[in-house]
Amino acid sequence: MHIVWITALGVGGSTMVGSLIGFIFKNISHKFSDIILSFAAGVMLAASIIGLVLPSLEYGGGIALPVTVAGIFSGAFCIKLLDKFVPYLQKLAGFSATDDENIQLNSVLLFVFAIAIHNFPEGLAAGVSFGTGNMKDALTVAGGIALQNLPEGMIIIAPMLSAGISPSRTLLSALGTGVIEILGTLIGYYGVTVSGAILPFALAFAGGTMLYVISDEMIPQTHSRSCEQNITFALFLGFCLMLATDFYIG
Repeated sequence: MHIVWITALGVGGSTMVGSLIGFIFKNISHKFSDIILSFAAGVMLAASIIGLVLPSLEYGGGIALPVTVAGIFSGAFCIKLLDKFVPYLQKLAGFSATDDENIQLNSVLLFVFAIAIHNFPEGLAAGVSFGTGNMKDALTVAGGIALQNLPEGMIIIAPMLSAGISPSRTLLSALGTGVIEILGTLIGYYGVTVSGAILPFALAFAGGTMLYVISDEMIPQTHSRSCEQNITFALFLGFCLMLATDFYIG
């Protein structure tokens, strides 16, 4: 029980730490941040497969494969629907994009809200993984998510400051995205604890959310500003590091 709370604080706290780093080093180069993000994508890719998809197959029994496949696609479609929902928040927030400054502000706020939305299923994935009782796999997933959150927290800061948002509000908004991840972790853990029957599907669902974020956002983002091979090899390095960690710990 205590390890789940510690992990929740660690997963959400890594976003907060990344935000503080981004606040201190506002002018960090895109090349450096992209390499870190690509490395984190490799770690998350391995963590989602090792800690979520494979355990889903293991605990699924006679219907393991269809349950796992259904869970993966359900998780991916869930994130896709959330992505579709984000633009409508502009109307709900009452912003009037009548000039370049407002357009920039709206874009930044939607970007931050999108990160906050995605932090919830990431936290959910960390929490659900503890429902298996396999501490090694659970820590693998949580570690991969926490590592990814560091550059994610870093990249929030500069766009908000450049859009004219005050430093105090910028910092509070960035820290708030970490709080959402803490809530997701706790909800995921207690949800599968109450009903162990949903564990295989929940694991695959969480894996699908992570795979979608990696494929649809992290990898394209790291290649959007640079075509250097270092970006791709950083992903390979992260993936292999997580494989090695699982191999030696296991």
